[in-house]
Amino acid sequence: MKVILNKDLATLGEEGDVKDVAKGYARNYLFPRGIALPYTQAMIKLIESRRAEIDARKENKRRDAMGIKEKLENLELSITMPAGANGRLYGAVTNQTIADELTKSGFHIERKRIELAGSGFKNVGKYKATIKLYESQSAEITVIIMAQEIKTETAAPKPQRRSRRDERQDVKDTQIQETAAPETVKSESASVEEKPQEEAAVNGEAQA
Repeated sequence: MKVILNKDLATLGEEGDVKDVAKGYARNYLFPRGIALPYTQAMIKLIESRRAEIDARKENKRRDAMGIKEKLENLELSITMPAGANGRLYGAVTNQTIADELTKSGFHIERKRIELAGSGFKNVGKYKATIKLYESQSAEITVIIMAQEIKTETAAPKPQRRSRRDERQDVKDTQIQETAAPETVKSESASVEEKPQEEAAVNGEAQA
């Protein structure tokens, strides 16, 4: 069905344009949001009565687009992203990524106006992106994607696992020590008992 655009829509056209769209799209999206009007004689007359006003706004938009176009094409947009050693990004640079970066640089561009090759940029490198401005005007910007440096912490060395042979040797050494301990005590006791006998023998010799 035919509709008359009441507002600019990046994916469809500009204010005052007559477009042919699906009925469901018009009734469920364009009409409820005031983006388009039904193509009827009454609405045609309404738009024509506003034609001078619409044309004046369009001329201002053309001039603004020309100024933005020059600034954008002199811009190199640098984006830093996490990447592997081979330069493959952990993710992708999409039109939303570029829209966010442009906003930081003072350019408020809808993501739908940004066109990238494929589904996005997935490797570090230098790329071109096209931005639709107004009517047939567009700007080509340079996008430089760099790898983000990821700092890795040195892992603490893992304790060496003892072999079963070492564990058996430890058990054996412990058993030997436990066995030897009573003999040491016995030896010390014998020494204590022998000492009085030695003293008695010495005293006996002295009396003689």
